[in-house]
Amino acid sequence: MKKLQTLFFALLLLVSVTSCFTLEHTVGDGAQGSSTVSKRQWSALFGLVPISEVDSKAMAGGATDYTIKSQFTFVDQLIGIFTGIVTIRPQTVTVTK
Repeated sequence: MKKLQTLFFALLLLVSVTSCFTLEHTVGDGAQGSSTVSKRQWSALFGLVPISEVDSKAMAGGATDYTIKSQFTFVDQLIGIFTGIVTIRPQTVTVTK
């Protein structure tokens, strides 16, 4: 019985982190350096209603060549375990110049 419970919780953990994904957008020629700025974007109703806006162009600070990465990180998943009950989800947006 103990092995069955361990297997169940291991499978539950694997299923809960399968939604990690990354979207990457290149503006101009893409990032030319390693300077990064990150912000957390919050939304409700599973992403349908934005709570906070993240302006990636403002985060780039006037640069014409940069890369935008939007992702659900491990930390976002941990936060989502508690806030997902009320359908609020975080997402990390990183701009590399």
